Amino acid sequence: MNGKDIEELNAVRAMLGSKPRPVGWSERRARLDEVGSVWPIAEDIVLEATTLAGVPCEWSTSPGADAARVLVYFHGGGYCSGSIASHRRLVTEAGRAAGARTLAVGYRRAPEHPYPAALDDALSVWTGLLRLGFDPAQVAVAGDSAGGGLTLALVQHLRTASQLMPGCLWLISPWTDLTLSGVSLAAKSTVDPLISRHYLAELVDAYLSVGHDRADPLVSPLFANLSGLPPTLIQVGSDETLLDDATRLAAAMGAADIAVTLEIWPHMIHAWPLWNARLDAGRRAIAAAGAFLQARLK
Repeated sequence: MNGKDIEELNAVRAMLGSKPRPVGWSERRARLDEVGSVWPIAEDIVLEATTLAGVPCEWSTSPGADAARVLVYFHGGGYCSGSIASHRRLVTEAGRAAGARTLAVGYRRAPEHPYPAALDDALSVWTGLLRLGFDPAQVAVAGDSAGGGLTLALVQHLRTASQLMPGCLWLISPWTDLTLSGVSLAAKSTVDPLISRHYLAELVDAYLSVGHDRADPLVSPLFANLSGLPPTLIQVGSDETLLDDATRLAAAMGAADIAVTLEIWPHMIHAWPLWNARLDAGRRAIAAAGAFLQARLK
């Protein structure tokens, strides 16, 4: 990481730490929307609000995008926060890099709508997309943090039901282990400005009903049978408490003979491509993902 990267990353860290951590769910949601959308989308992006099977979504298109290719994106936020708005800059620039239209999904969030509401919405959107006539081989599914876990839950369900699956997956800082057994939760706790074990424990309690098995593969895909899943790109920062969630997932996918690519970005923090407008490492990560997606959506 060069000096410019360090300077830019320090500025993002300062922005994230500029206000006290919010407490209530509405306050947390407002704060993530604020820090996620602090820099607006590019002027050449065309947005279109829509619904698929009753789920609010948003199309985005950049100049030259192939309308037959779609990047479906599930935002992060621990299943409780995050929104189409908070991730709009990331999603629209990812679509540009991939040369595809994007479909950002506003799935229901806990604690008002605990598991399996988010997965039900993901399945509804997938079914709705195919009913519109899109070729699943020309569709990529992606997500960061909890959105990465939701992506993996979706494709598990599709595989088990012998349904058509997307052409590839892209996971940013995926949350894959709701049992919170990763060593990096402690090892990286002093350098991660966003995610702590205590915070994750609150999210698990909000997302899952009392007594639900936290190792259930549909909520903790690290423990799933991963065979037969699409080619996958995993990107994670080295300064993340969720580092082990990504590295262990990559190892498990490799053991299951999945074509998996793991990128560990030195010193990067949780879901750093969110701040691509002012973080060159975020733009480089999106460019790498775009190349991966273009190579597989043919």
